[in-house]
Amino acid sequence: MRKNVFRVGGYLLMIEDDPAIQADNKKILEQHGYNVRQAFSLAQAREIIASEPPSVITLDLKLPDGSGLDFLRETRKISNVPVLILTASDTPSDIINGLEAGGDDYITKPYDINVFLVRITTLMRRASQIPDMLEIGPIRINMAANKAFLNGEDMCLTQKELSLLQQFTQYPEEIMLPSALYEKVWGQKMLGQDNSLKVAISKLRTKLFGSGYTIVASRGEGYCFERE
Repeated sequence: MRKNVFRVGGYLLMIEDDPAIQADNKKILEQHGYNVRQAFSLAQAREIIASEPPSVITLDLKLPDGSGLDFLRETRKISNVPVLILTASDTPSDIINGLEAGGDDYITKPYDINVFLVRITTLMRRASQIPDMLEIGPIRINMAANKAFLNGEDMCLTQKELSLLQQFTQYPEEIMLPSALYEKVWGQKMLGQDNSLKVAISKLRTKLFGSGYTIVASRGEGYCFERE
């Protein structure tokens, strides 16, 4: 069994190689009562995390000893710790890649410090609400390992399918709007009709076979996770 390296702790870890940005962000966060630790490289970040896991991570994508994007993908294999990407990379493809790799939010430099503070507050609040395990019937979601199991067997879900299942199992028997699901799982607003949500739900519904649960589409309303 994989050891859970990352657990929700009591501090925010900033991974950023620019001393000026580190200093400004640390000052404003500490003024608002946050416990902050700083890493100027990925190697330093891994060392800090190993000693005590953080509640939230802010992550630059371009670091002296590697790619922040690769670090994020590495993190998502073992943890659901909220990650705010904080970078100068501002093209649409950069933002999409960052969110698809597992980023919870994305801010491009330069940015308003008050916006940064609000985003951090939101992620900290989310971190305090994340349970270690979600269970419903024979379905068990290990939040730390980012895996879902049906009758003890790995369901082999993609990241999007897993995120959808997490949303559904937290709100069973409730109709969820497509736009709300898309925004939570894809990290951006749904513009028009996006078939990617329908495709992901269809595949997830197939993988739920034998669980006693299914996803029902309510015409004109949304999707509902309910017993068959």
